[in-house]
Amino acid sequence: MEQQQICLDHQQVEEKEFDYSKRSQWLRAAVLGANDGLVSTASLMMGIGAVKKDIKVMILTGFAGLVAGACSMAIGEFVSVYSQLDIEVAQMKRDPAQAAAASALAFSVGAIVPLLAASFIRDYKVRIGAVVAAVTIALMVFGWLGAVLGKAPAIKSSARVLFGGWLAMAITYGLTKLIGSSGL
Repeated sequence: MEQQQICLDHQQVEEKEFDYSKRSQWLRAAVLGANDGLVSTASLMMGIGAVKKDIKVMILTGFAGLVAGACSMAIGEFVSVYSQLDIEVAQMKRDPAQAAAASALAFSVGAIVPLLAASFIRDYKVRIGAVVAAVTIALMVFGWLGAVLGKAPAIKSSARVLFGGWLAMAITYGLTKLIGSSGL
């Protein structure tokens, strides 16, 4: 019994002493990348879906968004992290490549969600609904995961990510529908 208590005490000390800021670069990049991949790819697909009912066009748009976004995130993170060189010279030796890789990989994971949701559904309205449903679940999971990994409030984080994602998809769908319908 006493040995169990010592183990529990040791575990609690380790948890208290863990410096979560050591994860901050790659965690921030991964959460941002996954959310951006999910929201931007879904928004692109919803925007195209507003004016084109063709599944091939929707999937190709999503795939192009995945590839372009992953490359953009990786390059953007690399440039962003290196722009802090004067402030964090010592930290730079291990963070730029790690943050860039985390961002690109996470973007791709996020972008795959709406692509898979839409890929096998021929009916237009069902496909749009499936994308929204899959993205809703993924947004809540990504918000929760980011909160858990960063030891932040999970409900608040999930809600912020969810509403931001819904807003981005709605704006993209609505504006693309408006522009596409006006004959431009």
